[in-house]
This record gives sequence, structure tokens and C-alpha cells, in this order.
Amino acid sequence: MHIGIVTREWPPDVYGGAGVHVEHLVAALRALPERPDIDVHCFGGPRAPGTAGHPATGYAVPQGLTDANGALQAVGIDVEMAANLAGADLVHSHTWYANTAGLLAALVHGIPHVITAHSLEPRRPWKADQLGGGYRLSSWAERTAYLAADAVIAVSHGMRTDVLDAYPDLDPSRVHVVGNGVDAEAYRPVDDPEAVRGLGVDPDRPYALFVGRITRQKGVPHLLAAAEQLPPEAGLVLCAGAADTPAERQQVADAVTALQARRKGVVWIEAMLPREQLVPLITGATVFVVPSVYEPLGIVNLEAAACETAVVASDVGGIPEVVDDGRTGLLVHYDPENPAAFEQGLAARISELLIDPARAAAMGAAGRERVLTEFGWPAIARQTVEVYSAVLAQP
Repeated sequence: MHIGIVTREWPPDVYGGAGVHVEHLVAALRALPERPDIDVHCFGGPRAPGTAGHPATGYAVPQGLTDANGALQAVGIDVEMAANLAGADLVHSHTWYANTAGLLAALVHGIPHVITAHSLEPRRPWKADQLGGGYRLSSWAERTAYLAADAVIAVSHGMRTDVLDAYPDLDPSRVHVVGNGVDAEAYRPVDDPEAVRGLGVDPDRPYALFVGRITRQKGVPHLLAAAEQLPPEAGLVLCAGAADTPAERQQVADAVTALQARRKGVVWIEAMLPREQLVPLITGATVFVVPSVYEPLGIVNLEAAACETAVVASDVGGIPEVVDDGRTGLLVHYDPENPAAFEQGLAARISELLIDPARAAAMGAAGRERVLTEFGWPAIARQTVEVYSAVLAQP
């Protein structure tokens, strides 16, 4: 079985959950006893050997498109990717950036196309304000690829519902659920107060932690509003970078500055930290916060649980399938029509755990136990191969 994986993100350029998923899925696929032959095609320049010593083929923006709209640049890369997928038995694409590569490869080479749905353009309408015509192109590319795909893999049952709601013409029998996973060895409890202190965070102060990109989807402004109501002795740490736009970055910067003027213990780490720094930071947190307004699943929920840290998260998308409310964390209802209630709920749930660290620790321990039994990458790789096999068996 020769599989072509097409993706925007690949190490070292991984900045979101989709990139984490692809990196670990590929490693798990290559470790299966049947050892499917996997070729990775990614955005960016040439890559040195990566996961398990395997190289990837990286693609730069084609000449003539260097000054074009970003969505057009992505489609240009997809055309070159598709040309190099001759000889694959199946192509598997991740995110709209690479979906067109999968679609074109399927048409030109006569091979099946499988898509993993990490997010959906119709569920991110704010991108129309940011990208204009680029969003119209990305939406068209995603829709066209989904409707033509031989199979769509949703990363949660909530995501499957979203896929069929966004694209009602899609045959439900072609939409499968294979969850996200986490590397429980890479993400495990590492108690290192000095590493935390080295990041400018007081490890002796109980703190709530957010980790993620600065994008409207992640709900950072809601968390900053909620922080006004947290216990005064508690800290708030934002490990947040890679802003979608300068305006969004400035919005967060202004809110953080204002919050720091009113309370102590507010730290903004404007970077996507390497794992060796991130894991002690997660381990040291009393509570990990995921205030997303849209989230197909959210690998960060699993990463926090694997580090034995309790999670407070919104109840959107696939998050309730990962955060077991009352056992591994607490959920907060998100209503886009009533953001103030959401912010109050976040503050209340976060505060519950900040003032009761023993309860938070018990939830964290239960979270890691659940990760070990339900969210391992080997099982996810096997389920993915089952989808490949079913598609390849179709007449």
C-alpha cells in the first residue's frame, strides 16, 4: 500500500493541531506491522529527514506567484504536489491548503482521495474579513474536494456532524470518525519548577494556562475578560503566538497590558514553545484552559490531560468527547449570542479548580489514565488504514 500524504505543515514548521496530527499519524502508520509505504508532500522548502528518519518533499511557492494572494499560492503548490503523486495507490490530504492537491491527483492519476477534516471554512466566517477573495477561494477548494472525495475522516463525532451540516450533498456513508491522539511519552508529567521559572512564571503561584495560536477561533479575548474574575492570588499564563493578523495580535497585546496593570501574575509568552519547555509549563499549571469558540476536537486538550493537568474548556465541537465533564475537567457552555455568560462561566469553573488544587490534581490523574486507554496513536493509525483499505476495495 503506497500512500501519498499531502499537508501544509510538517516539522519543523508545525504551528497547529493539524500539523501535530499529521506528524504523529505518519510516525504511527510507519510503525505498523504491515508498514504501508508513506510519502509526505508538504509546503515549504526541502526538508531534511524528519519523523523516524524519513524525509518529506517540500514545495516552495511557484515562480510567478510569489506576490499573489496566499490562497492562489497554495493552489499553485497543490498543482506541483499533484504532479508528483504518480505511482501512489491513494492520496490523503489534510486541511484546505492541501485538499486541492488530493483532488487533482485523484483526477489525473485515477487514485482514491481521502480527506481528514480538521476544521471547516464555513465554520470560520471571520476569515472573510481577514482574507477577502482568498477566503472565497479556500472555501471553494474545500467544498469541491470534499464533495469529490472517496472518504472523509472526521476527528470527532461532533466534527462529522459539522461536515454533513456544512456539506449536505456529501454521502454520509463516506464520512468516517477516527479521533485525534496524543503521544503519551512526549506529553507526560514533568515537574520542573526551575524550567517554569525560566519562562518568567512563578511556579509557587497557582496558575491557569492557555496554549495556542492567536486567532478568533481560540477565544483568547473571552479568557482575558474572564481573568478579571479569577482569585487575586492566582496567575494567568498565555503561551500564545502566531497571530492570524496584526490586528488580532494588537487586540491581545492591549488586553494583556490592561490586565497586567490591574492584577499580578499575568504572563504572556508570545511564542510557540518547543516541547521540552512546554511540557513542564503544562505540568505546573493547576488548570489548562481551552476557551475556543470553534474546535473540531482540540489536541491541546489531550496534551494537557497527558501531562496530568485538569482542563476547563468550552463545550463546542468535539471537545466534550475529550474532556469528561466532572471527571477529567469542567465544561463551560458557549453561546455566541451571550459572550458575557460564557466569560462568567469560564471564570467560575477556572476558579473552582484554582482554589481546590487537590480536586484539580485528581482530575488531571483521571485525564492521563483516559489518554492511555483511549487516545493512543497506534490505534488511530490502524483505524486510518481500515479506511484506506475500504476505499481501495471499492470497485
